[in-house]
Amino acid sequence: MAMSFLIAILTATMVVPANSAQIPTETPAASPRLEAIDRVWSGHYSRFALVTTQRQILVAYYDANRQLSVATRSRTDGASWVYHRLDSWTGWDSHNFIAAAIDAAGHIHIVANLHNDPLVYYRSDRPGDPRTLVRRATMVDAARERRMTYPVFLTDALGGLVFKYRDGGSGNGNELYNRYDAVTGRWTALLTSPLADGEGRRNAYFVGPTPGPDGRFHLAWVWRETPDAATNHDLSYAVSRDLIHWTRADGSPLALPITLNRAEIVDPVPERGGMINNNTVIGFDRLGRPIITYHKFIADGSTQIFLARFEGSRWRIAQASDWRGFRWDFGGGGSLDSRLFVEGAVPGDPDQLRIRVRRDDKPLDLIVDEAMLTRIAERPASALADRLAPMIQTPPGMILHTVEGDGAAIAWPTRPPRRDMASPDIPEPTTLRLILP
Repeated sequence: MAMSFLIAILTATMVVPANSAQIPTETPAASPRLEAIDRVWSGHYSRFALVTTQRQILVAYYDANRQLSVATRSRTDGASWVYHRLDSWTGWDSHNFIAAAIDAAGHIHIVANLHNDPLVYYRSDRPGDPRTLVRRATMVDAARERRMTYPVFLTDALGGLVFKYRDGGSGNGNELYNRYDAVTGRWTALLTSPLADGEGRRNAYFVGPTPGPDGRFHLAWVWRETPDAATNHDLSYAVSRDLIHWTRADGSPLALPITLNRAEIVDPVPERGGMINNNTVIGFDRLGRPIITYHKFIADGSTQIFLARFEGSRWRIAQASDWRGFRWDFGGGGSLDSRLFVEGAVPGDPDQLRIRVRRDDKPLDLIVDEAMLTRIAERPASALADRLAPMIQTPPGMILHTVEGDGAAIAWPTRPPRRDMASPDIPEPTTLRLILP
C-alpha cells in the first residue's frame, strides 16, 4: 500500500536512526511544490478525481464554466498538461463527484455528474490520450443505468478494473458491480444480483470495499429508510477475497443480495441515533484486524466516536472520544454541510492506535489502547489542507479541498455544499493545483 501523500510532505521533524535508535535527529522539511492546472468552478463542492501511474498524472474536474474536463501530463518534472473538455456540465448538486481510472492497457475511464441520473461515461480510444475520450451510452445494461449515483472504480485482487454504483434513490436503491475486460474492452456484470438489496423499502450506504493487509476486501455500511439522513441505522459488515463471494466476520457465507435481515449487524444503532452514511470507515491494527470508525449519540445526547473490531466470536464496541456538549443533530435530504469526518484507525506509538477525525473543521487525533480500544488521549492534528493553507489563498466563505494520490495531490477552494440548492450569486473561479512533494 502506498505511503500517504500527507506523510510524504509532513517531514518537518523526521526521525532518522543514528548509531542507536534512541538518538533521533531532525531534518528540515522541503515545502511541497505547487503547480497550477486550471481555473475551476467554486460555487459548491463536488469531489474531483486524481489518478497517478508510474508514467502519468490524470486529473478530472469541473472547469470554470462547470464543464467536465480532463488534464493529463507525464510524471516527468516540468512536463506540459494536455487538456480535453467533455460534453457534460454540472449544476449545484454536490453528489455529482467524478470517478476516474486507468486500466491495465492504459485506457482512461471517466464517470461523473450522476445523482439518480442516466450513465455519463467516457473511455479513451488510445491509451493515455484524453483527447480520444468517447462517450459510451451503455456500460452493461441500459435499463439498469438510468438512475445511477456514487460511481466508484476499484481494482480487484488480480489487478482488474471494477466499477460499482448505486441503482435507484436514497432510501430505495441497490449496489451493483461491473468488471472490465481490458483485452476485449467490454464491461460485464460482476455479480448476478445486486450486492445489497433494500427490498424496495430502504438502501445500503457503503464505504469501501477497502483492501486489507490480509488480501481481502472489507465493507462497512449503514441502512437508510428514507432520503432523510437521520434515518440511517444498523452498522453492518461483510468481507470478500474476490468481490463475488462474501462472508460475515466469522467466515460464514452471506447469500446475495444481502438484505437487512441477513446482514451481519455490528452495532444496532437505531434510526435518528446519530450515525451517518460515509462516516463508517475501515482501518486496521498491527495484526491486520479490521476496525470500523463511526459515530452515534450516547445517553447524554452528545455525539461520540466509536470503534468496532471483531474479536474471536463477537464485535468489541468501544467509545474513542469524550466530548462534552458536542452534538451533530443532522437530518433532511441533499448534501449536508458536515460537522464531522472520520478516518480509519492506523497503528500509532507502540501498543496504540490513532484515529484521525475532523470536528467543526478542526483536525484531531484520538489515541486508543490497541489491545482494548480504550481511550488514552486526544491531540490536535494537521491535515494536508492545513499544511497547504499558508501557500494557497482561500477566499472568505470557501474551504480548501484536497484529494491525495500516490506521490501527488490536488487542492482547490470552493464554497461548502448547500444541500444541492443554487446560490443567489456566482463566485469567481478558483485555481486547481497539483501538489508534489
